[in-house]
Amino acid sequence: MTAPAAYLLPGQPFGARAAALAGDLPPLLARALRLADAVALGEQGRRQPGPGDAFWQYRPAQPGDAARSIDWRRSARSDQHFVRQKEWQAAQTVMLWADRAASMGFASPGAPAKADRAALLALAAAVLLLRGGERVGLTDLAAGRGQVQLQRLAEALARPLEGAEYGAPDVAAIPAHARAVFLSDFLGEMDALGRALGALAERGVSGALVMVLDPAEEGFPFSGRSIFRSMGGGLGHETRHAGELRTRYLERLAARKAALGEMAARLGWQFHLHHTSGAPAPALLWLYRALEARR
Repeated sequence: MTAPAAYLLPGQPFGARAAALAGDLPPLLARALRLADAVALGEQGRRQPGPGDAFWQYRPAQPGDAARSIDWRRSARSDQHFVRQKEWQAAQTVMLWADRAASMGFASPGAPAKADRAALLALAAAVLLLRGGERVGLTDLAAGRGQVQLQRLAEALARPLEGAEYGAPDVAAIPAHARAVFLSDFLGEMDALGRALGALAERGVSGALVMVLDPAEEGFPFSGRSIFRSMGGGLGHETRHAGELRTRYLERLAARKAALGEMAARLGWQFHLHHTSGAPAPALLWLYRALEARR
């Protein structure tokens, strides 16, 4: 079933209509609508696109801008060309990546899989952004607007996990000067992430990293004889004294989190840690405000 257009009207809360129709929607989309409604940011902190007559700001001209869009009077006062941006043109493109690698399938008792939480946060963020007039896409799905785009996002984010042990974002399709959000456990090779963020920085893209971890990964509640095996089955380790590994493991995890935070800060991104044992609403609120702050 297609979500009613009223879900995406700027400034309109989802409210009872979302709850009443949730049973007819795909499960991920229904949960994302409820979460977006709970955060209730539709009326706050975001200027809505207008009819195209109101001046918004000047921005440097970019390759591909038509000559008629350049404000020659403003450009004459500088060494570069500027485009006079109107309010409706100020909507940004936000590209999302929710890691679907095998490692994201891990879930300890009582907690959702990391992939499920990442997809939920990504789709709920998309709901709020679309309501604010932004264009939203995935690293493998072109950006767009409206209810049809929301359906496409929901279908793509609900796909099965991939075979790779750990994921890395493919940033080739992210346009210059867009915003990006990456949700992952970021437990794979840091070099791959560093190369991706470096390539985006060269194109003027910044955004947010959301590290999604299971409580067992954060606390390492293991002792005695244990067999550790990766979700993809390609890595394994057996020990008779798992408790003795805890200190070293926690040190390495802390170093990984610190390195992610430093990498993000260096390249103009923001970093947030989210545990699947916690409620998703605070993470969504942080993410939405992080995107708003860098607008």
